Amino acid sequence: MTPRVVELLGEVDVIAAEDTRNSIKLLNHFDIHTPMTSYHEFNKVEKAYDLIRQLKDGRRIALITDAGTPGISDPGEVLVRMCHDEGITVTSLPGACACITALTMSGLPTRRFAFEAFLPSKDREKRERKQILEDLKNETRTMIIYEAPHHLRTTLADLYETLGDRQMAVCKELTKRFESVKRMMLSEAIALYESEEPLGEYVLVLEGRSFKDIKQEEEASYQEIPLEEHMKRYEDQGIDRKEAMKLVAKDRGMSKREVYALLLEQ
Repeated sequence: MTPRVVELLGEVDVIAAEDTRNSIKLLNHFDIHTPMTSYHEFNKVEKAYDLIRQLKDGRRIALITDAGTPGISDPGEVLVRMCHDEGITVTSLPGACACITALTMSGLPTRRFAFEAFLPSKDREKRERKQILEDLKNETRTMIIYEAPHHLRTTLADLYETLGDRQMAVCKELTKRFESVKRMMLSEAIALYESEEPLGEYVLVLEGRSFKDIKQEEEASYQEIPLEEHMKRYEDQGIDRKEAMKLVAKDRGMSKREVYALLLEQ
């Protein structure tokens, strides 16, 4: 908690909290006595209308969450969007965010990353989950996924099945007493949690595929189709033969002269 956040929570008229029973511990610790109201996943739309009405009446409202940053994999995003729709000013005060905390301590590339939050449930949203995993298969950015302890083993297995083995960091209980980060291969994480019971909230940080590996895989796949058929795919798109040869050469990792010579032999 930054001093600015503590000060603001004491000045606003209302604090919208995900779980008031949990948040009261925080407020008591900082001797904050601002009234609270409940705002969570199951009332996020209905309650947002009520909060919007209060804001229009001139009241100042702070939104907090049980952990991390409000709006990140959190119902707060609904309230923020509705405020913008109504022309109500919104600001965000810096604080702990699990995805960024995990990324910066993972040892994996940080310049480009993709945040997936929690994957769809395997039981209720199996098709959507499968599609997202397929989309991640050739992701070149570092990937960040949240997971609960009772789903960790299943998620690790699904990631391995779709993405294959790769370097990752398993981050747990970030900023809390039992915080830990373990760098390992995905296969090693699966083996670890077969013998060790998952406990706490997890953030999985996985390395993306290299452009070089994707390029080599694409070149290998192009070698499996006849050269003339490869040419025809481009020509059927209205591309002239000369330009098609350039594209085929690039796809196959060859020179245009080599492609031309092979076509003459056919």
